[in-house]
Amino acid sequence: MQRPDWLNRIYREDCVEGMRQHLPDGCVDVVVTSPPYNIGVRYNSHKDDMPFEDYLDWMGQVAEECCRVMKDKGSFFFNIGDKPSDELRSLQVAQRICESFHLQNTFHWVKSIAAPEKDVNIGHYKPVNSHRFVNNCHEYIFHFTKDGNVTLDKLAIGVPYGDKSNIGRWKKAKKDVRDRGNTWFVPYRTVQSEKPHPAAFPVTLPEMCIKLHGVEDGLVVMDPFMGSGTTAFAARGLGCDYVGFEMDEGYVEFARTRLSEPRTRQSQLGF
Repeated sequence: MQRPDWLNRIYREDCVEGMRQHLPDGCVDVVVTSPPYNIGVRYNSHKDDMPFEDYLDWMGQVAEECCRVMKDKGSFFFNIGDKPSDELRSLQVAQRICESFHLQNTFHWVKSIAAPEKDVNIGHYKPVNSHRFVNNCHEYIFHFTKDGNVTLDKLAIGVPYGDKSNIGRWKKAKKDVRDRGNTWFVPYRTVQSEKPHPAAFPVTLPEMCIKLHGVEDGLVVMDPFMGSGTTAFAARGLGCDYVGFEMDEGYVEFARTRLSEPRTRQSQLGF
């Protein structure tokens, strides 16, 4: 069977129009994306300060098209963050997306965690200059599905048991790995001058999302806001196909160059 020509491509165009033009119904298994947060991030070309109602409408349109191109048992992982001063903003976006999807899981991407009584103080965060708000050390990853009933490969991103006596004592605990849960500590790079994109997530994040959904032959991963190509790079590393959209020419060129580099070179660069 001939492979469709849209596979393993990054289109430099608007994702809503691009999906309508290039992708057939039910062709994507997993969507992993992080859209512009609309909180004033300095991108190359996108102005990240739309009126909030316009932004909600835009996210709604993206969700409608993602729902159309996604398979019935697909997964849509949607990463979004807020300013510490925002009230319910991310949840309002999730609520709009729920007009097209069901919310099956909510994950908390923890960027920094401190428990000095346990000698723990790790990760990075962006400090805020405020006497009213504390530093925001996490972002949401909303997991949407079409029917809220998609089986996941939870142990694919599992963690070892803290109490090893659980192994063999519980019927399902046959080996030293358990469900990670919905709190994910994933560090990220913070030196802006070294980052090709001002809001890129670490490659571990899309890798975990794809593994959690379940990796299998022929899996197709899409990112409608491809940015510097992290989702495509993660998909390719797991043996999956990818497709994505990105409006900024500079980010597209960087992503295409990045995908031409071997994985060992990517590790040296810190992606």
